[in-house]
Amino acid sequence: MDFVPLIDLIGENQTALAGGAVIGALFGFFMQRSAFCTRSAVLDLTRRRDLAALATWGAGFAAAVLGVQILLTLDVVNVVETRFFATAQSLSGAIIGGILFGIGMILARGCVSRLLVLSATGNLRALYSSVVIAIVGLATYSGVLVPLRDSAGGLWSTAAIGGNDVLAHLGLGQAAGVIIGVTLAAAAVGLALASRASIWRLAGGVGVGATIVAGWYFTYTLSQQVFEPIQAESLSFIRPLATTAALATDADAFAGLDQGVLAGALFGALIAALLFRQFRIQTFSEPGTPSILRYTVGSVLMGFGGILAVGCTIGAGFTGGAVLAVSALLALLSMVGGAALADQFVDRPREARDLSPEAGAVPAE
Repeated sequence: MDFVPLIDLIGENQTALAGGAVIGALFGFFMQRSAFCTRSAVLDLTRRRDLAALATWGAGFAAAVLGVQILLTLDVVNVVETRFFATAQSLSGAIIGGILFGIGMILARGCVSRLLVLSATGNLRALYSSVVIAIVGLATYSGVLVPLRDSAGGLWSTAAIGGNDVLAHLGLGQAAGVIIGVTLAAAAVGLALASRASIWRLAGGVGVGATIVAGWYFTYTLSQQVFEPIQAESLSFIRPLATTAALATDADAFAGLDQGVLAGALFGALIAALLFRQFRIQTFSEPGTPSILRYTVGSVLMGFGGILAVGCTIGAGFTGGAVLAVSALLALLSMVGGAALADQFVDRPREARDLSPEAGAVPAE
């Protein structure tokens, strides 16, 4: 696709902003309509629920991996010079940050992207958590928490294991990535049949995965057409929150892809909520809502852990997972593990005391 006419018309940064906004809006719409939520997917596993949330999540992950691997096999996209492979990535950061993020995801009752979508539908608890995540994320990305981040992230890196490419470690060629994607897609179909998840919910999950593919295609194509070099990547939400917070404090900062993705996701989710009459103001005062302290702690853990792990469940798990980066997949597994531990040792004892166990797949609260 030729973006040069648009670049000439509005400029490079504005083109990245516009492209990010379009893809982000689709992401927000699909996510809201499918109730896509990593937290719910984890709870489906740990609590042996109906698996509909896990099937939706699996459909999205399979679509992302298969779509991106096809682009790589056809040489439509090249990720060699991206942050996942051009430099050594922190494995200790992926593990420690991933575990902290997973714990925070349970405490705040949703991952970063899910909380943003809920914010757009009127959930003020999610909006509060998103603001805290942005502040802590900025402090970890370029502020007072950088030394702590670097200390944890410098313990172990992909340089020690010979690279970050899963296929290279397995001694497989690029075509094997497509086979992995097809296998994941088949597993997702099987899970969908077993859970009897609705076709519309699964379609939304696939749509979420497709936006990851679109993000990789857009940014790589744009990187080949701009004068100032940019790096190919796809969707992420923890870094955009941090960089958007920086706009308020740095006069030299400018809006770009990150802000487009963030604004687009909020807009897409809002439109979906309004169209399907699901917009509703929700506050901390509603019966059964955990304390604001719990949300704060969870948000702090996600803000620090997400930057340390170089991405949230979307930025690391889906964007990095789709290119089969070791660090990204390790971060995703650590997030799942941290969430499972927090559910086991925090939520279940609390619910046992309250005699009010969760019922059904609640995306986030």
